[in-house]
Amino acid sequence: MPTSAPAARNWFDQGGSAYARFRPEYPPALAARLAELAPDRRLAVDVGCGNGQLTRLLAPCFEHVVGIDPSADQIANAFVDQRIDDRIDYRQASAEHISLADAGASLVTAAQAAHWFDLPAFYREARRIAMPGAVLALVSYGVLELENPLAERFGRFYRDEIGPYWPPERQLVDSGYATIDFPFPELAAAPLELRCAWSLPQFLGYLSTWSALRNAREAGREALLADFAGELATAWGDPAVERTVRWPIHMRIGRL
Repeated sequence: MPTSAPAARNWFDQGGSAYARFRPEYPPALAARLAELAPDRRLAVDVGCGNGQLTRLLAPCFEHVVGIDPSADQIANAFVDQRIDDRIDYRQASAEHISLADAGASLVTAAQAAHWFDLPAFYREARRIAMPGAVLALVSYGVLELENPLAERFGRFYRDEIGPYWPPERQLVDSGYATIDFPFPELAAAPLELRCAWSLPQFLGYLSTWSALRNAREAGREALLADFAGELATAWGDPAVERTVRWPIHMRIGRL
């Protein structure tokens, strides 16, 4: 009696909640470092806050934190923590037109977002809302790092296979914003990293949030994605085994 082979698993099919479920969290040391540099702890403004990953992290360090994002959907799904919720105010606005009064912010941040901004307009707004001596921090995390033999296969996928499907702005992130215009006196940034212990489904769930992966799908490259997922699964072994994933954190920190 003829039988059919089971369909190959679609590792990237994670559903609509993937972004909130799989995005890595910034370490508390990042917020603590920025708070140390700020002239006081009264007000931090997180621009391009998305669903509030850094916004929430800043809240224990400041009396008040405002998260700004142009997306109503991101604001509607922003992180809520009842222990610190009274310190956070999310507002829908663009980086170029921040809905805050002049000279009140002691810290202005943009995490994994500055490459989308009209930088001259954003910098004008940052100067306007900042108190004298305030700090501006552009934060990004670079290309993830895996242990071998996973690192070699992932490197080929990121560089050669999925690379053409990233928007041009991705190059700014990969460089740690090293080439971005930053006309401020710069402050030293201590080395930091994001670190997760992930199973194979969690790791590929994170990749499913990439715009490059969505672009490859829209271009009809499902086979490329399936081949990579299958080869990585073979190298990974037991999908439930958790492996360490690291991202170096890059910062451009300036005094306003």
